[in-house]
Formats: sequence, structure tokens, C-alpha cells
Amino acid sequence: MPLKLSPAGRSSLIIGGLFFAFIAIGTYGVSREAQRIPRQREATRIANAEENGEMVWIAPGRFTMGGIGDDIPSDELPLHDVKIDGFWMDRTEVTNAQFTKFVKATGYLTVAERPMSAKTTPGLLPEYEGKGVSLCFRAPGGPVNLADVSQWWEPVVGANWQHPSGPDSDLKGRENHPVVHVCNEDAMAYCKWAGKRLPTEAEWEFAARGGLVAQPFIWGKDVRPEGKFMANTWQGVFPGERKVEDGFDGTAPVMSFPANGYGLYDLAGNVWEMTSDWYRPDTYAALARIGDRAARRNPKGPDNSYDPDEPGTWKKVTRGGSWMCADNYCRGYRPSARMKTAVDTGLQNTGFRCAKDGPVR
Repeated sequence: MPLKLSPAGRSSLIIGGLFFAFIAIGTYGVSREAQRIPRQREATRIANAEENGEMVWIAPGRFTMGGIGDDIPSDELPLHDVKIDGFWMDRTEVTNAQFTKFVKATGYLTVAERPMSAKTTPGLLPEYEGKGVSLCFRAPGGPVNLADVSQWWEPVVGANWQHPSGPDSDLKGRENHPVVHVCNEDAMAYCKWAGKRLPTEAEWEFAARGGLVAQPFIWGKDVRPEGKFMANTWQGVFPGERKVEDGFDGTAPVMSFPANGYGLYDLAGNVWEMTSDWYRPDTYAALARIGDRAARRNPKGPDNSYDPDEPGTWKKVTRGGSWMCADNYCRGYRPSARMKTAVDTGLQNTGFRCAKDGPVR
């Protein structure tokens, strides 16, 4: 005798079937993702197994871009899937030694070394007329308003990549430290000379995550696993308390901390790294509104820049945090953290690394 069900019974059966189908689909998706990530990391490992040069091949793949964890800034949201083609990435930040080779070969003069003029810089104070100037960190004498960066950044005459802490400093013993006091124009000039380019913001985050999924740091979920420092960051309450527990008072030589899953160093801390993308706080939201999957393949960022804190100042996205990032301020050492820097501004905590198109060797 055929089984007869009441209308309510049929509805329950249909709903139950849909529920289990949903669970099965979700489980299958998670399983595929769990299988894909190891394959992606293995492809990158194999591609670089016989390479020990200055660049690492990042195999094609996809990832979820954006902030993960608590208290995520709005410009890191919403989370969205991105697909990236394979590309080359510098193993480390560009060092003083590498930048020195570029300058010797080309005679290039960085923006911070060029004399400033009120004719091209409206509002320039008279004491800076005709002089090279860049921004250096100067510890304040007491409590500060963390929203006012002028309380620890000071324009210093004579500060530039060759004099990173000011005119009385030099590069002796800093040859393997990342170059600083360079702006977007300087980085672009170096990239052109080296036959490379700046990475996009999406490429940078994809490479920084090193194959890890849904982790707040490039090495995992704990900021200091088993008490071990994994990056050159600020210890103490920024900006007045400076404990230097990781052994580096300022920048550190590249490769001083462990590499990530792709064999890349210092993608957290040390210096902020420039990307090719213009900064807008609504970049991710605009991409999500488009709903076009093609737009999420190798995204290049917006066509213009806007920072509500400084309207009219065009800025590029910088990534990775620096030695000045603390638990109480910015937390820029997270792979999703976004900072913005004016294209003509050099800073004591900002450098760059290069990327390059092309097939794996």
C-alpha cells in the first residue's frame, strides 16, 4: 500500500530534504576549500623549490579579501572573494643596499632630497624654503591625542633615505634595512629601473596571507604564539612608552623574523609597503555593489582617491604596518589592514617591495 502523507507531513519532508541538501552543499564547499588551499600552497612551494633569488613566484589562486576578527575598520569591509593570476613578488622589502645600486646607476634624487618651494607647495613655512624635508618620528613628552598624528611626526630638514633618523644619521650598519623616506614617485622610478612594478592591493594581501584562510595574522591566530615575536612592531603604549622587547628600536634588517607560508618576509611590521592602488574608504563596498565576478579578478583599485580626513589630498594604499604599529594604535601588522599615504610624502616608517608579471621560470 502506498504511503500517504498529510499536507503538513509533505511540507515537513520537503523542508527537511532542503535542510539536509543545504548542509551537504555547505560541507562540500568547505571540503573543496580545505583541499584547494594546500594545493595552492604546494604549487607555490614547488615553483620556488629551486629558487633562492630576490623574487618569489606566487601561483594563481583566489582568496577572501578583507578584515577578520573584532573591531575591524569599515574600510576593510565587506569581505569579498578575489581571484588572482600568478605573479612574482620581492622576497623582502627593498633594502638600502638595493636602493643604493639604483641611485648609483641612475643618479636619481628622491623627492625628500629635492629643495622645497612655496611656489609648488602652498603654505610652506619659510624655514623649509629651498631645503629637503621629510617626516621623522619624535616621541612626545606626555599623553597625546591619538587622532592627531602631528604630535609625533615632525618635518626634519635633511632627513631622507640616506639619513633615516635625521641629518646626523647615516646608513652604516643599515645596509640590509628597508629603505625609507621614499614616496610613490621614488618607488615607481626604482620599479621602472628594475623592470618591475608595485603590487596591487589585492596582490599584496593575497601574497601576505601565504595560503592561510580566515586568520587575523600572516602566521595564524595568535599575535605572539608561545610568546614569540613574529614581526617588528611597537611594544608598549604608543607613542610615549617604548619597550623595544623584540630587540629592534626602529627598522630591523629584512628577514629578521620568520617568513610566511609563501617564503616572503616582513609582510607584517618593519615598514609600511606601498601598493599601486588609490585609496578610498569605500573601495570594497563599491566592488561588492557591482556584483560582477569579472571585476574581482585582479582588481586594480579605484580610478581616484578620497580620504575624508584630508579631502583633496591624493593618496595611495600602503599595507603591512610598521615598527610603529602597537596593540593600542593602528594594529597595521594585520594582513587586511589598510593605510593611506600622500603620493608626495616620505616617512621614516614607509618603504616598498616590487612585483612583476610573467610566467614561472
